[in-house]
Amino acid sequence: MTHTTKKTHSAIGIEVLGMTMCFGRFTALNQVSLKIPPGHFHALLGENGAGKSTLVKCMMGFYQATEGEIIVNGRQADILAPQDAHALGLGMVYQHFTLAPSLTAAENLLVSRHDASVVIHWSQEKQKLADFLNTMPFSVPLEQKVYALSAGEKQKLEILKQLYLGCRFLILDEPTSVLTLSEADEVLGLIRQLCQAGQITALMISHKFREVTTYADEVTILRKGEWVGQGQTSQLSVADMATMMVGKPVTQNTYERQPHPTDTVLSLEHVRCEDRNGLKNIEIDSLNVSAGEVVGIAGVSGNGQVELMELLTGQRSRQAGSIYVHGEPFRATREKAFKHNVRFLPEEPLQNACVPGMSVKENIALRDFDRDNRKKPLFWLQKRLMQSRSAQLVTDFNVKTTSLDTPIESLSGGNIQRAVLARELTGEVDLLIISNPCFGLDFSAVADIRHRIMQARNAGAAVLLISEDLDEIMELSDRVLVMSEGQITYESPIEQTTLEQIGQHMAGHRTTA
Repeated sequence: MTHTTKKTHSAIGIEVLGMTMCFGRFTALNQVSLKIPPGHFHALLGENGAGKSTLVKCMMGFYQATEGEIIVNGRQADILAPQDAHALGLGMVYQHFTLAPSLTAAENLLVSRHDASVVIHWSQEKQKLADFLNTMPFSVPLEQKVYALSAGEKQKLEILKQLYLGCRFLILDEPTSVLTLSEADEVLGLIRQLCQAGQITALMISHKFREVTTYADEVTILRKGEWVGQGQTSQLSVADMATMMVGKPVTQNTYERQPHPTDTVLSLEHVRCEDRNGLKNIEIDSLNVSAGEVVGIAGVSGNGQVELMELLTGQRSRQAGSIYVHGEPFRATREKAFKHNVRFLPEEPLQNACVPGMSVKENIALRDFDRDNRKKPLFWLQKRLMQSRSAQLVTDFNVKTTSLDTPIESLSGGNIQRAVLARELTGEVDLLIISNPCFGLDFSAVADIRHRIMQARNAGAAVLLISEDLDEIMELSDRVLVMSEGQITYESPIEQTTLEQIGQHMAGHRTTA
């Protein structure tokens, strides 16, 4: 079997001219243009809903643009389907892995080819793969099953797959979302190296300014479906880029941290449970959170953070160990949470903290619809009280909704978060347990939510913050813990650690102090 590769083995230049994409009456993109010369590493920035995904889906043939054209290496291209994009040398590396976990790295590369034979001559193909890897600045263990690879190795394999298929223009969609700091730097450093060598051109969608300023040559910024700016990253500050994204100056949150007492509110002792796949145990020997402090739990996705949150919210059974709140055994029943003033903001709150088809008003009332203003039980539903409470909280927490009777599922992610926070942060809060509270949200929502969290902390609440965003951990935490392979492997006061140290422990390197 002969493996046919693209004739062009050098970087591809792309120009998008006047791209418009309408979905009915809604215009997702409006006359967007950008130019990416061969060998450049370009970044695409914008808040949620800015049009980034719509733009690259038009470039890759998933959508047919209402107006506009794409120029590939100086020639107009008709990209009617992803196959057309691939034929022109365009490939996409997605935010979530598209590999087959039970196959080896070599098998994943081979089955990705459209011309793969039913009968594979492995000795010949392995030699071709070895020859291919010799032309790359990085490699992965070809005989290793994908499920046994690290997140960084999986991401490198995704990139190798596109290069193996002959793609010379790579679109990278949040390529470091599941990587440690060191893995992210390694992967993006390799991409930049390939660009500088003239082998590929890269367009990266990212929300991480550190990565954009470190690795990208140029940046294009979208806002509300329109082009609002483009420039060399060396000539733009983070503040400049953030201002273009939002449309107004963005100020960094600064917090005055009130001294916190040493009273322990939450305590876990020798807690054990199965992980989500039933393949290993989550083992938390000791975890304590005191009143008036934020304890951040950092870790690469899949290392037990989801299971820890599920344990604390009562969604996962505990096999052994004890959980205490205020020194009393705790199970996450509504009664216990009410007694101890425990509040939750789980990841993906629409699925985990809301009833999607119910109204904004009803969802805000879920915690205390059967209590009066003095916390006394009500024997019948008081709709006027529910209406007035929810109306006040929607105003106080800046929840944007057309009506209190609007189904909560129709709100944006940031407004769903605000609505849940309005419910959970109202009244006395002794313990706040939150997971990835700002994932996928825009600047204004992130700033507001983090401010609310710190207000709760300064008012004396114990806050357990589980987050995969290291910047968020560093900004909010008083203490940081790292989860790796289902265990707490590192603990430090935030002022005595660095991003690099945390990243090393996230990657499993436990020797660094």
